[in-house]
Amino acid sequence: MKKYFLYSILLLSVLACEENVKFNNPSFQGVKENVFWRAVTTTATVGSGGALTINAYTRDEQIILKTSTTAANTFNLGVNNNNTATYILTDSNGNSTFATSTGKGDGQITITEYDTANKTISGTFRFNAINTSSNPVAGTTLNFQQGVFYKVPVTP
Repeated sequence: MKKYFLYSILLLSVLACEENVKFNNPSFQGVKENVFWRAVTTTATVGSGGALTINAYTRDEQIILKTSTTAANTFNLGVNNNNTATYILTDSNGNSTFATSTGKGDGQITITEYDTANKTISGTFRFNAINTSSNPVAGTTLNFQQGVFYKVPVTP
């Protein structure tokens, strides 16, 4: 009787094992104002001159990262208008926009891999963007740290 009991316990333990693996591929996420933030949808496009634009969306938020090229490189923000980060929040108060541009805000976008065969792009980012909207409720700056985009599909 003890054998049957041990065999049934062993059988139940084997059947109860299951792998619940969830891949976050593609991914766009980071820490916005010290709170974890993850995009629901992410797209990337390459313009005719080779400029890269990555758009990441949640229900009422959008982040737009722009670089002058898709080459693996680090792009400093707040230096020019070719490499920028923009955050847009749409809520009951209207649109709140935070952006970097020449002399406004700072940060970096680093492209670590542009896979031309699979048409994906990966890298990291961080930025401090300035409130460019007329909505004073939104605050004066927006901080985004530890940002990562991974294997985001690129369309020409």
